[in-house]
Amino acid sequence: MKTEDFDYYLPENLIAQTPLEVRDESRLLVLDKKTGDIEHKKFKNIIDYLNKGDVLVLNDTKVMPARLYGTKIDTNAVVEILMLKEMENDTWEVLSKPAKRIKIGTIIKFSDKLSCECIGIKDEGIRILKFNYNGIFYEILDELGEMPLPPYIHEKLKDKDRYQTVYAKNIGSAAAPTAGLHFTEELMKQIKEKGIKIEFITLHVGLGTFRPVNVDNIKDHHMHSEFYIMSEETAKVLNETKKNGGRIISVGTTSTRTLETIMNLHGEFKACSGWTDIFIYPGYKFKAIDALITNFHLPKSTLVMLVSAFAGKENIMNAYKIAVSKEYRFFSFGDSMFIK
Repeated sequence: MKTEDFDYYLPENLIAQTPLEVRDESRLLVLDKKTGDIEHKKFKNIIDYLNKGDVLVLNDTKVMPARLYGTKIDTNAVVEILMLKEMENDTWEVLSKPAKRIKIGTIIKFSDKLSCECIGIKDEGIRILKFNYNGIFYEILDELGEMPLPPYIHEKLKDKDRYQTVYAKNIGSAAAPTAGLHFTEELMKQIKEKGIKIEFITLHVGLGTFRPVNVDNIKDHHMHSEFYIMSEETAKVLNETKKNGGRIISVGTTSTRTLETIMNLHGEFKACSGWTDIFIYPGYKFKAIDALITNFHLPKSTLVMLVSAFAGKENIMNAYKIAVSKEYRFFSFGDSMFIK
């Protein structure tokens, strides 16, 4: 399979630059993966497609203000880092720019409260940094850091909470699980009142999710690992739902990758945590999920490959073509799709 097989035409004006004022007023393309049939709705209509006994699985990760700008103390050169994942003892894996300026022993100062030293070098611009700080680390990060909006968003975000889901809880992500951005607290209340359960898992979104595919053959692409957690309560609810014939509806590709990873490892849902580098593309047999809520993804990305594996490549490419013709909004702040 070639990366080119997952390309599609997208006019630049359809890349959403700002979130809608009301989260659940975004549009919803409903795709039947068996027939290829398509309906056009609003996201708040998602409740009409959910049945009593179903369970929605949401990723409750919280985005860190993970983009920092600092200066090298030896040259005063400005460097930018994007914090990807915490390792141990205040050590982080980061994406650095320009990477060639950051070598072993380089010290970067961000403020009087925060500095770091490079202690490791990896490929693709990734560095291992050891942070030194005065105070509480996440409070300093909140004060100094910027929300790590993707590079295709050029507008300033007026309210940084709009790049968080309303249920974000566990801080640690370098990007938002964007399928969840459409939910409001009121809509979630209505869903529960209809008899649909809502359960949470955590996957801290890192480089694995949004790294572009730069190889011709998709099997040569390397996925970076991301940390996930599932609780005993969630595992129990999901196993019971499977046994009782209810659907497991994953909200987002991050939830999907977590659920499929756990099912592949254990043959059932189980309380656990670990690192996943699962790469899902056509030919993959889904074991965990029955339906998927997701956004419209970048051409030639691993996320387009995942939804193509779930719904069929022809169905996805046709749905994307129709979404473009009807001027849906694409990517992080864009519209939504429900694949059933």
